[in-house]
Amino acid sequence: MTAEFVEHRVHWPVPPHAGYTVDDLFTLPDLPPHTELIDGSLIFMSPQRNFHALVLYVLEHGLRATALDEFRVRREMTVVLDDHNAPEPDISVVRAGADAGLEQTRYQARDVHLAVEVVSPDSKSRDRTTKPVKYAAAGIPHFWRIERDGGRNVVHVYELDPLTHAYVHMGVHRDQIKVDKPYPIDIDLTAIDKL
Repeated sequence: MTAEFVEHRVHWPVPPHAGYTVDDLFTLPDLPPHTELIDGSLIFMSPQRNFHALVLYVLEHGLRATALDEFRVRREMTVVLDDHNAPEPDISVVRAGADAGLEQTRYQARDVHLAVEVVSPDSKSRDRTTKPVKYAAAGIPHFWRIERDGGRNVVHVYELDPLTHAYVHMGVHRDQIKVDKPYPIDIDLTAIDKL
């Protein structure tokens, strides 16, 4: 019996001098699922933790249950901010008219009313600083950041200041999110711990 050596090589794409564009993101072959484009660089997501998956489940169902007819709730869909930035918010609330059918792969920032990010250990910096700045600059009116803090589920709620094009921190919600914008929303976050 002989052992056969099998060489396995991963062929990583080499970025262009000016960085990748949104067109590249949607045409490069064999990119892993949930690849994001930030400042012309491809960002690959690590495997999801249970907390992340359960938060998304509870938020998605809560947002859908209260959504007005003019909105649609979408999970993990690319949002095009500009030519070199196309992140994938964990959840987006988009304008119903922006929905283009089952083959749609992206939304434009102008159609997003709320972007939600659930912080993971590998995404802390992007979710706390990079993405909110970019979402605000693209004009997305509302942003939520969800984290686990001291055994509790915490939602930081931000609203866009139209004069500065920056987010203003509107409050911290622990265990329950109850807000009026972009529409009346009331979600019990302790449900996460019961799933």
